[in-house]
Amino acid sequence: QVQLVESGGGSVRPGGSLRLSCAASGFTTSAYNMGWYRQAPGREREMVASISAGVDYIEYADSVKGRFTAFRDNDKNTLYLQMNNLRPEDTAVYYCSRDSTTWGQGTQVTVSS
Repeated sequence: QVQLVESGGGSVRPGGSLRLSCAASGFTTSAYNMGWYRQAPGREREMVASISAGVDYIEYADSVKGRFTAFRDNDKNTLYLQMNNLRPEDTAVYYCSRDSTTWGQGTQVTVSS
């Protein structure tokens, strides 16, 4: 059974950091395009970072370039999103995805002073 489980969300002050994890089961993440997305209240879901299969080419949304880093640990079959210098506009539910077709349940990130 294919499953994605996100964790690591929470509440932080502006300028803080969080690391999100996405544990995958039922498939091997390195064989698929994987991605991190987010959805803020009243807004459409948007791509934050995408990691291509195999060569691990990573693309970031302009709004997070230089602050977020996506990577995966193939031994743990887990995807990560390191988020630094967080801003209030980063507040959203963050999801990981396989091929933009299979989704986790999401984890809430709130950035507020």
